[in-house]
Amino acid sequence: MTMCTAEPGTSLIIVRRLSPDDDIGALTALLHRAYTPQVAMGLRPLAGRQDAAMTRARTSKGECFVALRDNAIIGTILLNEYEHVDFPPKFCEPGVAHFSLFAVDPDLQGGGVGRLLLDAIEARALELGDNQLAMSVAEPDADLVRYYERRGFETVSHWRWPYTNYRSVVMCKRIGTRD
Repeated sequence: MTMCTAEPGTSLIIVRRLSPDDDIGALTALLHRAYTPQVAMGLRPLAGRQDAAMTRARTSKGECFVALRDNAIIGTILLNEYEHVDFPPKFCEPGVAHFSLFAVDPDLQGGGVGRLLLDAIEARALELGDNQLAMSVAEPDADLVRYYERRGFETVSHWRWPYTNYRSVVMCKRIGTRD
C-alpha cells in the first residue's frame, strides 16, 4: 500500500511501508525529536530514548509505515506491534488493531502528515478485518490526549508499561463506519 498526497505548491508526501533500505538512524532521530516534549515534561517514553537497534527491532515486530517528503522520513507509525510484555486488555480483543511509534517531524506537525499515517493504518486494519483502532498515550500529556479525542478516540482504560515512568491512557475508536 502506497498513498500519496500534496498540497498545491508543496512537495509530494508518500506514505508506504518501511523498507529494509530505509535509514533506521534517521527514523530513530525523528522519534527522538518528536518525543522531546514528553521528555521535557520528565516522562520517559521508550520511543524518545531508544537506540537505532531498538528501533529496528520494534519496527520488525509489526507493520511499520513511514511518510516521506523529498525522500526524507518525516513521519512514522507502527501497526500491531508485538512485544514480550503484557498488553492492555483492549489491545487483545478480537477486531481491535493497535498502533505505536507514531511520530511526525516537529517542524511539520499540524500539516496533515499525521492524518495520512493514521489513514494508512486505519485502511490496513480494515483490510485485516478489524473494526476498532486502539492506542496508548502518556496520561500527563494532556495536549496529546486531546489530539486523539479530536480524532474520535475515547478513553477505555489506563495502563502502565514496564519501560515508562507514567500511567498511560488507553484510547480506542471504531473504524470503517461513517460518522
